[in-house]
Amino acid sequence: MGSKTPSIQQSIKDKNLQSNLADELSVGLNRRQFLRRIGVSAGAAALATQSISHVFAASLIESNNSSQLTKDDLPALLDERSAQTSLITSCTTPTIETRLFASSNVGGSDERNQLALDRMACAGFKINNPDITNRQYLRFAGTDSQRASDFQNLATGAIAAPKLLLGVRGGYGAMRILPMIDWTTLGRIMKERGTILAGFSDVTAIQCALLAKGAMSSLAAPMLYSEFGKTAPDQVTCRQFAEALTNPNLMITIQDASLTSQQLPTILTAGEPKVLTGTIWGGNLSVVSALAGSEYLPRIEGGIVFLEDVGEQAYRIERMLYDLYLAGVFKGQQAIVFGALSGSGEDSYDKRYDVATVIRQLHKLTGLPIYSGMRFGHIGKKHSFPLGATCQLTPNIAGGYQLAFTDYPAIKADAINVEGLWQTA
Repeated sequence: MGSKTPSIQQSIKDKNLQSNLADELSVGLNRRQFLRRIGVSAGAAALATQSISHVFAASLIESNNSSQLTKDDLPALLDERSAQTSLITSCTTPTIETRLFASSNVGGSDERNQLALDRMACAGFKINNPDITNRQYLRFAGTDSQRASDFQNLATGAIAAPKLLLGVRGGYGAMRILPMIDWTTLGRIMKERGTILAGFSDVTAIQCALLAKGAMSSLAAPMLYSEFGKTAPDQVTCRQFAEALTNPNLMITIQDASLTSQQLPTILTAGEPKVLTGTIWGGNLSVVSALAGSEYLPRIEGGIVFLEDVGEQAYRIERMLYDLYLAGVFKGQQAIVFGALSGSGEDSYDKRYDVATVIRQLHKLTGLPIYSGMRFGHIGKKHSFPLGATCQLTPNIAGGYQLAFTDYPAIKADAINVEGLWQTA
């Protein structure tokens, strides 16, 4: 898949679209409008408005792609048509036993899926079920039964548990299959095998259920179609994915809150910040809030809640946080960590009502310390990290903080050729 140079007319058209979208977003769009407008043109460059410029897809949205644009399509900094890719110089023999799961949306491009599969093989991942990328039922990557079987066949022993279970993409659909899976048995088998389940966005539903009922950790990480199938996958994201897979003592340092809100301190607390240790859990805010009150939302005493989202206005973010607060989810927790809250725009009633206002209100409600700016979400250059693992939060003298993770499975580093994740033939 080589890059293409747009025509002068297309460039002018894209710039006009960029200007129009920037104007509309300056007064705030609701989530549906935000997602629909981003999907207008594959050639549109990243918006000039600072609040959302870092959420555009580096993936090329094919003009004949009829699938829905979803939240996992949005981690971007560049128009993919002008992005540079590296030619494959060497590959390693695939040895890491890997299976895909497709719990949500169907992938929209066979070519993109194949490119992602080729890259994973080059990087050392031996994918045993590549045909899963061809499934479709309505908007989903297969019927509910087919999508549930990606997990249930492992729980029954019909298929041996691999070392890595990698999500194909997010979107919507994972919640539909939660009652169809024996999470308790699946979690036990995954622990015995040291299996790592990786994904984010709508896959949050799978990760929460696995932790709540199977007591098993997972990895907040990029996915097959939504990252490794791009014309030019983000190299920082790829390297951090490999680091999280292979480092059993992962550490991430955060120095500012800008990915959450530039109007927030990195640590919002009533007293002096102190070292905290607990199980980190959560994921995409929309999905976590939708699970409130169900048996699939983890109930962890002394936990650390992680939340991120994209394309949600401040009032919608607050409403979802209130869902969790009124359901008692924040009771007994030690802290809340926010990742990227991308593309929130301005409130159409009062632009002073922003993400920072919402999070300060949450701090007032819960009394919990709030850590912002964690480099994960629907953005480029994100850090993968384990959910359901032990996390130590340590403030530093520069006003930032460090997250140190333990108690989760890992893969031998020499089995991965990380450059294979972004190279192309």
